[in-house]
Amino acid sequence: MAVPARRVSKARRDKRRNNLWKISAPAIEKCPQCGEYKRAHRLCPSCGYYNGRQVVAVEED
Repeated sequence: MAVPARRVSKARRDKRRNNLWKISAPAIEKCPQCGEYKRAHRLCPSCGYYNGRQVVAVEED
C-alpha cells in the first residue's frame, strides 16, 4: 500500500488549492425590453419583465 513519504504542510496544501475556491462574478445581460443590465434568468428590476412578458408592475418615480 502506498504511503506518503512526508506529511504535506498546510501552507503547501493551501497553495495547491488556492484556485479552487475563487468565486465568479454573476452573469449579467441586457434586458430586451428596456436595455438595462440585469442578472441572467431573473426579473428585470427596472421594467418588471421576465421572458418577454410583464410579471411585476413597476412604479415610476
